[in-house]
Amino acid sequence: MKLAEALQLRADLTEKINQTENNLTANVLVQEGEKPNLDPQELQRTLEEQIAEKEKIVCQINITNSLTVTESGETLTSLIAHRDALQRHIRALSSAMGTAGTATRRATKSEIKILTAIDVKELQKKIDKLQAEYRRTDNEIQRQNWIVDLKE
Repeated sequence: MKLAEALQLRADLTEKINQTENNLTANVLVQEGEKPNLDPQELQRTLEEQIAEKEKIVCQINITNSLTVTESGETLTSLIAHRDALQRHIRALSSAMGTAGTATRRATKSEIKILTAIDVKELQKKIDKLQAEYRRTDNEIQRQNWIVDLKE
């Protein structure tokens, strides 16, 4: 199984676990004399099986990510951490950029003038550079996901 397929399986299992959890919650209480639509005992068994299966696949994914070294000499784990850091940095700078774009406002001449304290052009260049690096990093991760076999 390729790493990408395992990632898809993990996502599917997460969805199934959520659905089973919701079904269990919806079927633990019933009116006296009634039966639940779904058997809570069976739902618990199903939930345990799904969680165990997800735990196994997550372990395999993590092992694969830590053992897979890319052409750049970095592990997939390192690339994923770098991509996550880039995403967080981009989000923070984009938020600042959004605030900077609303500066220099006042209704009358006597009101206090609010100015931008950063160079918006330079900040945009930095964001663009980080976004390009994010795309390159993500592309490499995705490429690896489709060529690397899942480790047992």
